[in-house]
Amino acid sequence: MDLGRPAVTLSECFPYGAYSHDGTERPRLCVRVGDNLLDLAEAATRDWFPLLDLIDQPTLDRLLAAGPAAWSAVAEQVPAWAADPVELIPISEVSLRLPFTVADYVDFYASEAHAVNVGRVLRPGQEPLRPNWRHQPMGYHGRAGTVVVSGTPVVRPHGNVAAGDGVEFRATARLDVEVEVGFVVGVGSAHGRPVPIERFADHVFGVVLVNDWSARDIQAWETVPLGPFLGKSFQTSISPWVVPLSALEAARVGVPSTGTPLSAYLVESEAWGLDIDLELRINGELVSSPPYRTMHWSAAQMLAHLTVNGASLRTGDLFASGTVSGPADDQVGSLLERWADARFLADGDEVVISASAPAVDGSRIDLGAVRGTVLASPS
Repeated sequence: MDLGRPAVTLSECFPYGAYSHDGTERPRLCVRVGDNLLDLAEAATRDWFPLLDLIDQPTLDRLLAAGPAAWSAVAEQVPAWAADPVELIPISEVSLRLPFTVADYVDFYASEAHAVNVGRVLRPGQEPLRPNWRHQPMGYHGRAGTVVVSGTPVVRPHGNVAAGDGVEFRATARLDVEVEVGFVVGVGSAHGRPVPIERFADHVFGVVLVNDWSARDIQAWETVPLGPFLGKSFQTSISPWVVPLSALEAARVGVPSTGTPLSAYLVESEAWGLDIDLELRINGELVSSPPYRTMHWSAAQMLAHLTVNGASLRTGDLFASGTVSGPADDQVGSLLERWADARFLADGDEVVISASAPAVDGSRIDLGAVRGTVLASPS
């Protein structure tokens, strides 16, 4: 367990993942039980579980597509399977793999504190928020093919950056982190048919932690007029464990956007903000503790906005919150926001983002961690 958080009771949360013993063999599905894992197919075979075909797989894809009834059926069996210590494997003895096939990747911009901080840095003396920011979730399409599992090193990328009156192609000197929470789509939707906000939990399976690495100098040069591209598409890291949405019932809170007049499709009938505490460490040093509960937009609002124009969902779609920041200096989710003492990542830096959330019994659910070490540019 990262950061020595209290142990999670077996009844509360079993995050799903995929593993192999040497990193090259066909992955197998598992759930995390403390510092161990449970092989789902082995447990299901022993008990003649009728949905074995959904979990005797190298990824979660088939289970994700099966929908909420199947998710619940598997979840109801896991505590009994996990109670048998014969089935548990130390996580230290295996290689954790990407738990699902990423279909599409969309990144939002849902933290008001982050948007204000960045606006002040980039547009000093001006109103930090654009006029449309509080009326709809902002986002951009990322690159699904460069979403990688925790532990994958990030190679310092090259790109065009401003240099005097011209431009220079070189390795980024302003490599940054973005502390984010991601949401994994299970059930897809039909093209041309928006997903209503009240159907959020029918489509979203669970939550992962995200580091949307950013090359700020490359991003600054390219962003006007069309937005982020090469400054972000080189790599996005996610945690190896998918925490089921159902495990976060005690973490649900309202969001500030409910205080703003909104289009009908963004009005929530139930609260889908989440009280998640995040921590960012660089080389073991605690840099910040961003609170996800301060996010202006909920994941349900993000999903409704993503599909309101008829854009369809696919199994394995990943959409992320954007950088999570709170109002205090020690709650920022990116290094860019520390304009008074800006420090960007150096070669060899190890970045770890971890998180926990309240459980129904008063304990904490460990959402795991997403790790990455910066490698020097090859040229």
